[in-house]
Parts: sequence; structure tokens; C-alpha cells
Amino acid sequence: MAQDDNSGKDLAAANSSSHDLLPVDTGTGVVSPDAVENPGHPEHRQRVTDLNPKKEKQAERTVFILFFLSAVGSLWAVAAYMMFPIDGQMELVRSNNLFIGLGATLALMALGIGAVHWGKALMADHESVDHRHPVRGTDETRARAIEIFEEANEESGFGRRSLIRNSLIGALVVFPLPAVALFRGLAPYDEDPVELLHHTMWKKGTRLARDPSGAPIKASDVTLGSAFHVIPEDLNDAKDVLNEKAKAIVLLMRLKPEDLNELPERKNWSYNGIVAYSKVCTHVGCPVALYEQQTHHLLCPCHQSQFDVANHATVIFGPAARPLPQLPITVDDEGYLVAQSDFHEPVGPSFWERH
Repeated sequence: MAQDDNSGKDLAAANSSSHDLLPVDTGTGVVSPDAVENPGHPEHRQRVTDLNPKKEKQAERTVFILFFLSAVGSLWAVAAYMMFPIDGQMELVRSNNLFIGLGATLALMALGIGAVHWGKALMADHESVDHRHPVRGTDETRARAIEIFEEANEESGFGRRSLIRNSLIGALVVFPLPAVALFRGLAPYDEDPVELLHHTMWKKGTRLARDPSGAPIKASDVTLGSAFHVIPEDLNDAKDVLNEKAKAIVLLMRLKPEDLNELPERKNWSYNGIVAYSKVCTHVGCPVALYEQQTHHLLCPCHQSQFDVANHATVIFGPAARPLPQLPITVDDEGYLVAQSDFHEPVGPSFWERH
């Protein structure tokens, strides 16, 4: 009987313990079977930088070095852009991409690692609760906002850690410079871009050649529904091959002659259903290279502008503002496709035409 009493006491103690551990639904008074004990916060462990002033100084120097390396990476990217100009030689193109990429990588990576290390090793390390409440523009709210900024400044050490603060500011100041240098290089320095893009290597009698082999194309090679990526046959004789190619690249397609809806003044710009249009999108200059032979649509993969080849490459969708320029073509005595002239309008983005 005594044993039964002890069992009853143990059961009561267990039930009491379960009520202490499991939350009770205040509406029904029923203990949820899935409820678990609130584990609370683990015991706070101080970092080595909190306990050892030497380690704190070492961490501060590490963050400074990382921010300094970020600034060096940004400046190196600008220097590499100038040291390895893109002038048509593939070796210089590779070096340009490699060293600018390394500089930009160092700038980004060092800045990110430095910021993370600063937060983990030096900023205030304690738990806090941010109680949500309706946002009001009262004096108390404004005063508390100022206090929060002051607390953040104190906890981060931004105001008193001048070495880190100044190195971060320096890294952020030089960080945009590579982008400025690279984008500035996209525009000509001393020439009118409209004039530059109004003239390409195409001229009367220039043969159309395959890109990149340079093999001339006969009209008989272009089958119905096919598309050829085309360059001028004498492209490699140009002084600045890459820039000239960027302006002169063409997409060549063959449709059924009855599917072409040609303007009277352009009737002789095609040859037996073969048409040639600039491959440079009139939106921002991406290569228009996706051809759908059933619909006769050209798609620019950058921003999804679509052009109707059967109707003078007019814009049927997307942000492009004007049709693709058409290259007038014919055949020579040997049956090779040749240009009748240059484009009759500037190639590339429409904004180049604005003065």
C-alpha cells in the first residue's frame, strides 16, 4: 500500500513538472501535446577580442588592412584598364579582362570580408529586443531615434575607431572608380558618335563572309529558313578590327520572296528572298542573334526586343525604338553575295543619334 502511495506521489510530481514545462492554452486550460520548453538564450560567451586588448587591436588592424586592400584593388583595376588597352589584339583583350577582373575581385572581396570581420570581432556583442510599436512622429520618437543612432555609433565604434572609419571611407571613395573608367571607355573621346556609327566597313562590292572564318558566301549557300552571321570579307585588314566588327556585323536570312513585304524603294535591297540586317540591337547595342524561321522574328536576348524580318525588321515587341538598319545586297559575277553600299542610317542604339 505504501508502494502505491509513492507511485501516486511520483505521478503527481510528473504532472506538476509537465505543467511547468508546457504552456497552457488560456482559453481552454488544455496543455498542448506539441508544446516544448522554451530553451531561452544560451549562456553568453565573450569573444577573444572582448577579453584580450591585444587581440582587439589585432582585429582592428586586420580590418584596416582589408579596407586598404579594397582601395588598392579598385585603383589597380583602373590602372589595368589603362595598361592593357583593347586595340584588336586578343592577347591584350585577355590581359585586360584578367587584370581588371582581379582588381575588381580584390576590391569587392576585401571590402566584404573587412565589414564582416568588423561586425563579428569588434562591434558590440550582446542580445537585444526591438519591440515593435506604431510609428509616430512625436518628440519622444524623434529623441529615441537620435539615441538609437548614438547607441549604434557607440556599439560599432565608428566614431572612435578612426583607423577603421577612415580606411572604410577611403575604400568606398575609390570603389566606384573602375566602373567610371570602364564606362567612360565606351564613348569616343574626340569624335562624334553619330558620325562614327553612320559609317561602317561595308561599301559597294564588299563580299559578305562568314563570321568568324571570313569565307565568302554564295547566294546558293543560303538555304530557305537559314541564318548566317556575317562580317565584311576584308575585316581583318582594318586597323581596329574589334571596333569595326562591332559596327559591321550582320545577320543574313533567306525567306520566300512572297513572304517579304518590301517598300518600293527597297525592292532591290534583297536578292531572291535573301535579306541582311544589322546584328546590333537599336535598344542598347546587344547582338540580335536569335532567329525564328517560322514567324520570321528576330529576338534580342538582352531585353527581349523583337523584330519582324518580313517587314523591314520593324519592332513588334520590347524597348527598341526603331527597326534594325538593312544592308542593301546583291550578287557579283561569281555568284557571291556583296554589299551594294553601306547602311543608309546609323547602326546601334537610338540614343547615339541624339545631339
